[in-house]
Amino acid sequence: MQDEKELVTEQNKEIMDHSGTDAGQASGDRRKFLMRVGWGSLAGFLAINSAAFLRFFYPRVLFEPPSQFKVGFPADYPLGTVSSQYQREYRTWIIRLQDGAFFAMETKCTHLGCTPSWMESQKKFKCPCHGSGYYITGLNFEGPAPRPMDRYKISLAEDGQLQVDKTIKFPGIPGKESNEVYPQSLLKV
Repeated sequence: MQDEKELVTEQNKEIMDHSGTDAGQASGDRRKFLMRVGWGSLAGFLAINSAAFLRFFYPRVLFEPPSQFKVGFPADYPLGTVSSQYQREYRTWIIRLQDGAFFAMETKCTHLGCTPSWMESQKKFKCPCHGSGYYITGLNFEGPAPRPMDRYKISLAEDGQLQVDKTIKFPGIPGKESNEVYPQSLLKV
C-alpha cells in the first residue's frame, strides 16, 4: 500500500510538473505577446505623432489666381455686353456699356456672397439664392442686397490689352450709382 501511495504521489508530481511547465510556458508566451503589443503600440503612437510634428513645419500653400490679369483687347467686347469669360477663374465680369466705357465687377452678391447670373434677355443680374437683382451697372434694385456690387480697377496695359487689378476695389455705396461715385472705376476707350 505504501508503494502504491508513493507511486501515486510520484505520478501526481509528474503531472504537476508537466502542467506547471505548460502553465509557465503559456504564461511566458502570453507575457511576451502582451509586451510586443504594448511596445508596438507605443512605437506606432510615437511614429504618428512624429509625422504630425514634422508636417507642422511645411506650410500649407493656397494657390490663388493672380490679382492682376489681362482680359483681351477692347475690340473683343461689343457695346452693351457682359463677358462671363473670367467669372470662374477670377470671379470677375468685364462689362462694356453702350457708351463704350469698360468696368470690371466682382461676381459676388452683396447680400450673402452668392454668385448672381447675368440674364441677357432681362438685362440684369439675378442672384439665385435670395432673389437680389442688379442692373448692368451693379446697382441693386430688388431683393435683400444692401448695396451695389463691388468693382475693380481696369486700365489699358502697355500692349493695348485691358488689365484688371483686383487689389484696388471700389465698394458699392447703398443707394448710389457706382458710375457717379467712382468715375475712376470706368475706362473710356
